Amino acid sequence: MAPRGLSAEEKRVRLLELFHETKDFFQLKELEKLGPKMKGIVSQSVKEVLQSLVDDGLVSTDKVGSSNFFWSFPSQRGTVMQNRLETVKEARDTHRKQLAELRATIEKERAERPESNDRAAALQRLSDLKKELQALEGELVQYGACDPVKVEEKKRALVLAKEAAIRWTDNYSMLLSHFCRQNLIDPADIRRYLDIDEEYEDIS
Repeated sequence: MAPRGLSAEEKRVRLLELFHETKDFFQLKELEKLGPKMKGIVSQSVKEVLQSLVDDGLVSTDKVGSSNFFWSFPSQRGTVMQNRLETVKEARDTHRKQLAELRATIEKERAERPESNDRAAALQRLSDLKKELQALEGELVQYGACDPVKVEEKKRALVLAKEAAIRWTDNYSMLLSHFCRQNLIDPADIRRYLDIDEEYEDIS
C-alpha cells in the first residue's frame, strides 16, 4: 500500500528522484501513473508537485507536437544551484561596488567640508533657525483664520461671489423686463408675486 501523509517537500524530492533514477522523458499522464507506484505520491498531487519543480528550474519541459514532455537529469540540480550561486555573486559584487562608490563620495564630501569652528558655528546657526522656523509655523497655525494667506483667499472669494451676484442680478433684470414687455405686465406685480423687495438690485 502506498505511504500516506507525505509533506510537499517529500513529494518534490521523491518525484525528482523518479526522474534521476530513470533518466527518461515523461508526459504528465505517465508521471501520474508512476508517481503512486514508484514513489508513493498520490496521483492527484503529481501535477502540482511537478509544476513546482518546473518553476524552480529543477525539471525541464518542452512541447513536442501536441504533447508536453518533462525531464530532469542528476546534473541538472547542480547546474541550477551553480546558476543561482553565480547570480548571488554578481549581486554581491554590484553591492560592493555601490558601497565603495558611496564611501568614496562620503570621503570626498568630508574633504570639501573640513571640520572647523566656523563650520560648527554655521551648522549650529542653521539648526537654531530651523527650530525657530518650526516654532513660527506652529504659531501661525494657531492663528487659524488670521493667516494672511487665508485672509487673502477669502478676499478673493468675496470678490468672485460679488461679481457672480451682480451678473445674476443683471440677468434677472433683463429677464423681468423682457417678460413684462412680452406679456404687458407691471414689473411691480411680478415682484410682489415672487416676494422680491425693491432693494433686490442694490448690491454694495
